[in-house]
Amino acid sequence: MKITIARTAGFCMGVRRAVDLVLDASNATKERICTYGPLIHNPQVLEMLEKKGIPSINTIPEKGEGTVLIRAHGVPPQDKRQLELAGFKVIDATCPRVIRVQTIIKKHTDQGYASIILGDRDHPEVKGLLGYAGKGGVAVSSLAALEKLPSFDRAIIVAQTTQDTHLFEQVKVWAQENHPEYKVFDTICDSTEKRQAETRKMAQICDAVVVVGGRESGNTRRLAQVARDTGKPAFHIEDVSELDIKELAGAKHIAITAGASTPNWIINKTCRTLENQLGKPRNFLLAKLRPLVLVLLRTNLLISLGAGCLTFACATLQGVDHSLSHSATAMLYILSMQVINNLFSIKSDLYNNPDRAMLYMAHRPLLIALALVSGSAGLFLTFATSLTSFAILLVMSLLGLSYNLKILPTTTGFKRIKDIPASRTLLITAAWGTVTCILPAISTPTGMEVVPALVFSMGLVLARTAFFDVLQMQGDRITGKETLPILVGEQKTLSLITWVLAVTFLSTLVSTLVGLITPSGFVLMLVPISMGYAIHLSKKDFFLPGTQLEIVIESQFIIAGIVSLLF
Repeated sequence: MKITIARTAGFCMGVRRAVDLVLDASNATKERICTYGPLIHNPQVLEMLEKKGIPSINTIPEKGEGTVLIRAHGVPPQDKRQLELAGFKVIDATCPRVIRVQTIIKKHTDQGYASIILGDRDHPEVKGLLGYAGKGGVAVSSLAALEKLPSFDRAIIVAQTTQDTHLFEQVKVWAQENHPEYKVFDTICDSTEKRQAETRKMAQICDAVVVVGGRESGNTRRLAQVARDTGKPAFHIEDVSELDIKELAGAKHIAITAGASTPNWIINKTCRTLENQLGKPRNFLLAKLRPLVLVLLRTNLLISLGAGCLTFACATLQGVDHSLSHSATAMLYILSMQVINNLFSIKSDLYNNPDRAMLYMAHRPLLIALALVSGSAGLFLTFATSLTSFAILLVMSLLGLSYNLKILPTTTGFKRIKDIPASRTLLITAAWGTVTCILPAISTPTGMEVVPALVFSMGLVLARTAFFDVLQMQGDRITGKETLPILVGEQKTLSLITWVLAVTFLSTLVSTLVGLITPSGFVLMLVPISMGYAIHLSKKDFFLPGTQLEIVIESQFIIAGIVSLLF
């Protein structure tokens, strides 16, 4: 069974902006924050905001305090003025595409035009648009309703930004034939157009379509209707728990799309559920190995194995003693720190990786014991090898244990190390570089060859960590984490990853050519290319989000170890 996720699925630009604005405001202040009306049409997001203490108000009080955010759909201009007069600090989270329509209507209303709005009169966006149209505004939801309107001397026709594109095309034809003097503005958001076009195309090649999103979301309902119009089975759900898996049991190819207000974690949860329940390998051996791989992945045993393999690769590059104790030390330390980090990250994992979050909540005592035992074992190995290495690893372990604790002076403005922006990405990279390169070099003294080996290790780890931070932006922003992508933005982070992998490749190539590191560099320099290509394919939706993608990225370190062993 094949699963395809629409590239256009999930938050559109306007919804992402609104959610980011309210979360950033919440994380930046302790003042009261609320939204005027539901911020977006998605029950899970609204529930999340309620849990963060961000309620929505439906009426404007005589006296307000704190900050109020105007919903993504926009509001009538008089409502915004009343909120300001009530004493609120107003943050306008109206989608820029909606603001464009508001501007068009206001400009032409001031010039004496009537405004015909194609949309649902009861939809919040249309209510807001009618506020800009004044007495000359009218909303129609069908061509038949449009035909019944009286003729206007001067009028404009606009559409709700999430309106059906086919219906608006019919309206434009009608206007040209019956009222060529009317001004028609194509105000349907291009995101809506692309989403509907992709849904129509996917439905034609798939056996069934699952549309994920709030039932109050107009654009989500239209996506479901677009899918049904192709004649294929289409299921509109708010959460995967509503889906009857038996109805999809015979489908060989399932398409998943989602409305503009559907968060990534709901889409990924739907994909993971379908993959786990319908995408089980037919091969008996693969079916038996799948649960083992999932356990290795969720308990961080897979990434700790990758750390051991990367240590072996770095030792090969430097030409130092291939002592298994170095790889074992790296494995044990990384396992300990990753488990501890996940124990403190359950809240964000409930959005980013719910399967892992549930595992950690169910087996918390066992995982705490695993972290302590593996960390202690790693320290014992270094103590038996080198006191210097032991001291370094001890300091690193103490820093890792205190990462989530309130230990910083109040004068710094931060309570914990984790509160320092981008600290997670940078500290993980530094820790990996130390255990995979520096500790082996201390045990077997080397020269400058440790530098390109360190660049190789830290470059791969930085790219891997930053990439997963990009994938987890929504959950991290909800829980107030200041990761690198949140600090500098998604696109800049992805560009940084590309540059880091390019530098890693060039450093390994040049260092091998000049003889600074062993000839194994000619093969290992392909690993950053492999990781970069895997990240590129993920952006093209070649891998399903979740298990598939995690295994592909984490296996890059294991590939480095295998390549070192073979060559």
